[in-house]
Amino acid sequence: MKRKLIAAVGVAGMLVSIAACGSEDKKGGAAQAESVKELTVWLTVDAQNNWPELVKAADDAVAKKHPGIEIKHEYYGWPDKNAKLDAVLATDKAPDVVEMGNTEMLGYTVKGAFAEIDPSKFDNSDAWLDGLKASVTYGGKAYGVPYYAGGRVANWRKDVAKDAGITAVPKTYAELTADLDKIQAKKGDKFSAWYQPSRDWYAAMSFVYDAGGSIAKEDGGTFKSNLSSPESLKGLGEYKDVLDKWMKGDKTKDESDRYTVYGLGNAGMIFGAAWEGSATEDPKVDKTGKLKGNLENFVMPGPSGNNMPVFLGGSDLAVPVKSKAQATAAEWINAFTGAQGQKGLIGKGNLPNNKTDLAGLKADPATAVPATAAESSWFVPMAPGWGQVEKAQVLQTMLQSIATGKKSVADAAKEADAAIDQVINTK
Repeated sequence: MKRKLIAAVGVAGMLVSIAACGSEDKKGGAAQAESVKELTVWLTVDAQNNWPELVKAADDAVAKKHPGIEIKHEYYGWPDKNAKLDAVLATDKAPDVVEMGNTEMLGYTVKGAFAEIDPSKFDNSDAWLDGLKASVTYGGKAYGVPYYAGGRVANWRKDVAKDAGITAVPKTYAELTADLDKIQAKKGDKFSAWYQPSRDWYAAMSFVYDAGGSIAKEDGGTFKSNLSSPESLKGLGEYKDVLDKWMKGDKTKDESDRYTVYGLGNAGMIFGAAWEGSATEDPKVDKTGKLKGNLENFVMPGPSGNNMPVFLGGSDLAVPVKSKAQATAAEWINAFTGAQGQKGLIGKGNLPNNKTDLAGLKADPATAVPATAAESSWFVPMAPGWGQVEKAQVLQTMLQSIATGKKSVADAAKEADAAIDQVINTK
């Protein structure tokens, strides 16, 4: 699922005055009168268009406990949601529940926009997916509830693999690299056996985490960039090998149009969001006329011998600290994201927010690949200045320098470390 990465560093000024209201505590609203008359829930159009019955079920559950309550819904598209949220957080008209892309959470949490919640009050919180749990956790405290996830998988063309004498998807990285070598030899130097845009830091950092490295490490509340560690350098080196051997396209590209490039027919494989394969099969994207039913997802194996840890996209739900109905907001979130809600979301093709429900999907051939891939995940450092790192595109710059040969892996990582360390601990 597409997620626009928004650092949200511009909310500082408007959030300065935010403080907890009335007698509510800061964990989803404990000391609150029983006579809450109104609840306002902000969601994206995904819920409005794709699972409105799940929204109604949550409404009904809350209304049963609070007779007479009026639950209002507002729906927003991803591009304009945060601008509207920024504006309303500067007033006393904050919504009680707001949906956030998991990459958007940190910027708002750092500025004090969301109330602390008690995870024990939410279904399956002890089994939340690692990548989603990290996105709602800051300073050891939780400020949101995972809603649903979208994973990353490998996808390749079955016809291209078959022409190279390959009959099954690879289960290990050694098998994958051997298969890619066969495909590259068969198709020639103008074909990318693996189309991997160099600036795709989600893919690159998967190699880093697979090798035991990380973007940054925390020590006593202070973060320090870790890209020059031996483990991180190993992962970056393995990523460079991919670009050198099988990526024959533009070495300055990002991943934004990967699925449309894939649809041109000059690539045998991609590693991206799970929706990209099916999007490529769209007749408007498929310029070959032969990709429908010819693309196959598989779990991306890592050089370590384990499944590649992937970045999980997805959504979280948070309670603005200015909400005057924090406890009821928490009840609505649990009704929406709890056991029954997750069943409904799974039925709509989403990955659940927890490993308990994920286990069932692994046993179903229709969902086994994305479910298995999502088991091992990583997330960005939950550091106060991470938004500034993203805004400056430090990782993308490093990766492009490595891909084009402008800098060695070690020199590019060292330069990125210095740039990250300048801002990562700054609110």
